[in-house]
Amino acid sequence: MPKNLEEFIEIDASPAAVWAIASDLTRMPEWSPQTRKTIIRGGPIGEGSLMINLNRSGIKVWPTRSKVVAFEPEQRIAWKIRENHAIWSFELESMDDGTRTKLIERRDVSGDTTKLSKTLIDKFMSGETAFEQDLAIGMRQTLQRIRRAAESAS
Repeated sequence: MPKNLEEFIEIDASPAAVWAIASDLTRMPEWSPQTRKTIIRGGPIGEGSLMINLNRSGIKVWPTRSKVVAFEPEQRIAWKIRENHAIWSFELESMDDGTRTKLIERRDVSGDTTKLSKTLIDKFMSGETAFEQDLAIGMRQTLQRIRRAAESAS
């Protein structure tokens, strides 16, 4: 059974500054070691926006399609992956009277994933445990890169 994953980081920048970076999902290839390209369809990003991602891990390359299911400025953005039903999100918590931000990245698979996804992970991604370990490492890298960008912009 796949596990929910969560990583967080504290950033020396306001929620508005962090939101400006983290909510621009077209920049995900700058942050995520797995994402190579993100395309937002249908205008500015918001709830209901559709996305196409091109992902890569080693020699393995695969596309995913998703829909933004939550968009609360300076608080939360979440998108659901069509192929496996996972919901990914960034959540922001204001700290120190708004001068710092806690940024949380989550992968929620509470509703389970698809049989196809489980089969592909088992056959091509070294199994669920290794796949989730790689995702957690990637989440930490993503958060560190967003922190660097937000702190250098502030």
